Formats: sequence, structure tokens, C-alpha cells
Amino acid sequence: MASAAPVTIVWFRRDLRIDDNPALAAAAGRGAVVPVFVHAPEEEAPWEPGAASRWWLHHSLERLTAALAKAGTSLVIRRGPSLAALRTVAKESGATHVVWNRCYEPVVVARDTAIKQALAADGLGVESFNGGLLYEPVHVATKEGKPYQVFTPFWRSLVARDEPAEPTDAPKKLRPAPAVVGMKSLAIDSLELRPELGWAATMAKTWEPGEAGARKRLVSFLDQGLAGYGTERDRPDHDGTSSLSPHLHFGEISPRRVWHAVRQRAGGTPAAKLTGSPEVYLRELGWREFASHLLYHFPHTTDAPLRSDYARFPWADDPVGLAAWQRGRTGFPIVDAGMRQLWATGWMHNRVRMIVASFLVKDLRVTWLEGARWFWDTLVDADLAANTLGWQWAAGCGADAAPYFRVFNPTTQGTKFDPDGTYVRRWVPELAKLSSRDIHEPSQAAPLLLREAGVAIGRDYPEPIVDHAEARKRALEALAHVTRSR
Repeated sequence: MASAAPVTIVWFRRDLRIDDNPALAAAAGRGAVVPVFVHAPEEEAPWEPGAASRWWLHHSLERLTAALAKAGTSLVIRRGPSLAALRTVAKESGATHVVWNRCYEPVVVARDTAIKQALAADGLGVESFNGGLLYEPVHVATKEGKPYQVFTPFWRSLVARDEPAEPTDAPKKLRPAPAVVGMKSLAIDSLELRPELGWAATMAKTWEPGEAGARKRLVSFLDQGLAGYGTERDRPDHDGTSSLSPHLHFGEISPRRVWHAVRQRAGGTPAAKLTGSPEVYLRELGWREFASHLLYHFPHTTDAPLRSDYARFPWADDPVGLAAWQRGRTGFPIVDAGMRQLWATGWMHNRVRMIVASFLVKDLRVTWLEGARWFWDTLVDADLAANTLGWQWAAGCGADAAPYFRVFNPTTQGTKFDPDGTYVRRWVPELAKLSSRDIHEPSQAAPLLLREAGVAIGRDYPEPIVDHAEARKRALEALAHVTRSR
């Protein structure tokens, strides 16, 4: 009598796809699979997923459930603790192995290490894989064996390596473990991931979470955005970015799939020899790798500056300014447009992210941690590594950071990157009738022009909450406090 096929639990986390999924492929190659998702956000504290991420997760789990059903098996959903849930599922299913794709956030690394040891002690075969990065953080180092802290040499090191492995196609059929049919599974709705907020409806019109949505975004970008990406990516008034970041964060598409798709569209040229827009785009994937590299090697940076002298920076306590920034009511149109786009769609154009971050940490001198927390709760692509790198870059206290003395002027930034005011008109509609000359500085527009546009400053649109020139001066004085202390 033939023995039953080995049963392997595939623990899904932020790899919510069946295409190019190393853990799933290994399990399918061994025998029967038990796909499992364990809801345990408290295990990621203090950076458990924010509201926008939970909304995305709900819909992504729905799509994954459907994809697995089409492949012939079912997703088993349980609540944490993760170790207890995995042990229970292993007992119920008769699993002999547990596999997953690695995550690199500090608390998750510690948790996964403990779980791997505990399951192995139970007698289970346990294996983890790289399913979320092109190269793992431990495999990229300087000649001295140290982690990189500057992007350019990190990028050179990346492209000098062999190309990332080619992505593997999704298995057409998965063999379900016999016990899966009768196993209890929570309904996705019972996880209560969808927030009771009005913007969820707007987000549903903007995004299509899930593996199919990710592939559509990629194809659309390759067809319509890649050729002009080098210049268009800085224009928030144009649709010039891939918008793949939330799909990459939730693992609905692998970076290897994106990397090789871009290379193929560029004629199959090796990454090290690419030029123009394809090279610029792959560099952005490189920044994603760099962020994970930094967080893995410097885990304290989620809550403290990489450059320790900035711990002495005299941040301002400005709850009124912070609230105005969060609501998009600062009186600086490009800043307000970005913050309103974020609230409505769970996303913000990357150039505008830099502008609004500079405004918070330099014009208002509010700590970057407040900005990181707000982005964490409101971004659908809230990734701990990228969020940490981005905010420390803006604050001048991280790796390869913009010098703190480089203070973005929000008015000139708006004029440069949204020259016709199209972006501002979309997200700050009360200013829509102003000319492109006045729309980025409405408080300085002639009274007659304001009346003709139906704008009363202080009533329809706020006065600027700070004088930028004075704020810049105060920011540089605060920086001097740090440099004097070195």
C-alpha cells in the first residue's frame, strides 16, 4: 500500500501570491499542502499594521483565498499566537513540515527564529525562504564585511552580482492535504480588518489588491510608463510611476518578477548595462533592497536615529501644526494636496512625500517619528523598512540622508514639479480657479484675482501656518545645536 504524501504547512505572511512563491513551490514539490494565514498583529508591536494596511490585507486575503481555491486547495485562517496556531494546524492536518518566506523586520525576525526552534523541537521539518527581496541583507556587504550606509556603493555592489534568479510560474494545481476539507477556518470578515472610515470607499475605487491587480499594474506600467519613467516619476500631476509599492509590500508580486519584466522590456540587457528609464526604475527597486538592508543591520532605527548625535535635536512640540499637516490645512498647496491625496487614496506620490516630510521636520520642526507614525497608519504601502529610511532621510539623521540644512521650499517645489497646478487643483479643489502663477502661493495673489477665483484666504483656504523663510532660519539654528554638541 502506497504511503500518503507528505503534508506541508505553508505559512503565508507578506507573500500573498501563488506565483514565484518559493515556500509554496517547495511544499508543492514535496506533496500535499496546507495553506495557513495566522492573524497576530500584536506580535509586530509596536509597529503592528495601520488602518490602511489592514484594509488592503482584507482584500488581499480574499483574492488569495480565491486563487488557492482555483488551484485546488483552501486557505486556513487562524488567530495567533502564531506558534500555538501552527502547532494546532500541524496536529489537525498531520503535517510533517512547515515552510514560510522570510520577513526582515526586527521583531518578526526574533519571533520567527523562536518559532523555527520550537517547531523543530516538536519534530517537524522547518524551512524558510527568500521570497520578498532580490538579495537577502546578510548576503550584501562591503569589502570589509560591514553593512552599507550609502546607497550608490550598495547599488553598484548589487548590479555587479549575478542577476536575481528568474521567477518561477505559479503551480497550476496544488494537492490539498486530506484533512484540509474539514478544518476550521475563520472568516476574513471576523478579523475586522476594514476600518469604519469613509475613505475606504475611495480607496476601493483607486486600488485592486491581490495578485491579479499587481500583474495588471505591472503590465500597464511596462506599456505606458516605463519609457518615460526617468523624467515623469517626479511629476505628481502625471501618472508616471508604477504604483506597485503596495503590491510589493504585501507580496502580491515578487521583486524578481518585476525586475526581469523590466529587463525583458529593455531587450534583455543585463541590469549593470542598462541606461535611461529602465535603469532608473531598477534603482528604485534597489532603494527597496537598501531599506531592508539597513533595517536588518540597524534594527533600532525604527524608533531612534541612525546618526546618534541627532538624538539631541531640539524638536518642537507643535500639536496644532501637526494636526494642520495631517489634515492638509497648512496653507502651502503642494503640501496640502499631498496630505489629502494620502487620506483619500492611502498613497502619495514619492516626490510629494519628500516635500511634505521636509515641511514637517524642518518648517514645523516636528519629530520625524510623528510623520513616520502618520504614514504608517495611512499608507497602503506602509513598509517598515522603507518608511524608516524615508523619514530618517528627510530628517537628515539616517543613512545616505539629505543634509538637514537642505530645506525644501514648498512653493518652489510646487512650481517646479506641478507647473500648471494640475495636481493641486485635483486635491485642493477650492483653489481650482486660480491661475498656475498663483495656485502655489495663493496668500500672495492679488485680492481681485482671489475674488474672481472665489477664494477667501482664511475662510476657504488657510493662511500659511508658518513663514517659510523664518522657519528655515529656526531649523538651521536647531541644527547648529546638534553640530555644536559633536
